[in-house]
Amino acid sequence: MEVESLGNCFAKSFLKQGKRKGVTFLRAGEIESEISYLQLHQDSNRMARAFQEWGVAKTDRVVFCIQKSLIFLVAHLALQKIGAIAVPLNPGFKRSELDYLLKDADPKLILAEPEKADLIKEIDPGLGVLVVDAQKPYGDIDFFRKASEEFSQVAIAPDDPGLIIYTSGTTGKPKGAILTHKNLVHDAANIIHIWEISETDVLCHALPLFHVHGLCFALHTALLAGAHVLMLDQFSPQGVIHVLEKNEGEYTCTVFMAVPSMYGKLMDYLGDRKPDFGHMRLWTSGSAPLLPKDFKRITETFGKEPVEREGMSETGMNFSNPLKGNRKPGSIGFPLPDLAVRIVNPDTGQNVAPGQTGEIWLKGPAVTPGYWRKPEETAATFEQGWFKTGDLGNIDKDGYYYLTDRIKHIIISGGENISPKEVEVVINRLQDVVESSVVGIPDERWGEKVVAAVVTRRDSNMKSEDIRAHCKKHLHDWKCPKEVVFVPELPRNTMGKVLKEEVKKIF
Repeated sequence: MEVESLGNCFAKSFLKQGKRKGVTFLRAGEIESEISYLQLHQDSNRMARAFQEWGVAKTDRVVFCIQKSLIFLVAHLALQKIGAIAVPLNPGFKRSELDYLLKDADPKLILAEPEKADLIKEIDPGLGVLVVDAQKPYGDIDFFRKASEEFSQVAIAPDDPGLIIYTSGTTGKPKGAILTHKNLVHDAANIIHIWEISETDVLCHALPLFHVHGLCFALHTALLAGAHVLMLDQFSPQGVIHVLEKNEGEYTCTVFMAVPSMYGKLMDYLGDRKPDFGHMRLWTSGSAPLLPKDFKRITETFGKEPVEREGMSETGMNFSNPLKGNRKPGSIGFPLPDLAVRIVNPDTGQNVAPGQTGEIWLKGPAVTPGYWRKPEETAATFEQGWFKTGDLGNIDKDGYYYLTDRIKHIIISGGENISPKEVEVVINRLQDVVESSVVGIPDERWGEKVVAAVVTRRDSNMKSEDIRAHCKKHLHDWKCPKEVVFVPELPRNTMGKVLKEEVKKIF
């Protein structure tokens, strides 16, 4: 059966739900705007017509450089209806970052906040910029409202691109992962299926919209399932807990999706307080590894085990622990429907023996066709149709998958390969350790030496000698950190992933 375009899928969902509330937008924890599914459909039609009147056509890129808002959502929906490509960027990007990304995306139009519009004009006066003050209440933004709901229909094929998501670029320049309509529709359908998302759900949405986690896994999924979205303008522990605690009819949350660092901040905010979250049916965690001890702490604080999952900008969601069944701390669970998985020796391209560690290769309907205008990088990432994730992992006897490290993070010291995650697991077992990051730094004698940045509990008196002594009890000497520094927190990107290159700079 042919996959419909994402825009058509949204239209059908919105018309089916009609005047039911689609999104309630909260700013600073208070309701600012509410919009029904029917209004989402009508307003995105008007925006689609406005885009076409501004000259935006099929395959044109439209960059989003605006804050999380309802106008962001409506503009994104409109682009999916006319075959244009949405390119969401972190609105906090600085000039040097924007300079590269705007040249790479080569957009027809940029939606920008007033202060960003001036910066973009400095970068390139020839760029088309639509100034959008997303800080205004949605009802006060009127530049598209006089447009007709009738827009020129565009034939959109399943393999046409609908979204470009830029990877974090921790080891080089960011790459734009192309996601087609087939990729996006299949990904959302999978999540709806495995997590049983329905129109009876209410999603507390506290994630940013410039990443697949917040935009695709959370928002696309909820809207296509007909759920009610309580969209917070930004994450704050106080604001999120205020929303999650509510148990009042249509505003009673049932689903929360977050990254581990968010859960950490929520639990720190709650302290010893244990509110009743019995109305919540699903807590999910992804975008960064969840430590087993944090899995336990989340379970104790929120009353249910979190569902840990794994996904990538290039592939959508790939693995999830079961909604109904055993959730293993530290595991990413099972492959999603229609995803083929291999665990491969990256040097030979051959499958490793069961239980052994290798690189995870994927093939499925949600996997990107490649990177925007980067044919060499695309070719290097695929092998006979298989997407090489760069993640090392293995599978246990029960079929649960585990990530053990990133290939690019492996430390080579004295000719020996050392997995930073193996060392981190040992360090993180210490009661006073909150988390750690192990990296390799240049060393004249060994090529690289193992070093560790460690975050401890506030009242801890732990010394670097304690860390090294503990490691020596559980690891070969050549795997043990030669240097340990204590830091108040680890450097992370907006989705909670530790930035290893920034950790190296600490040393």
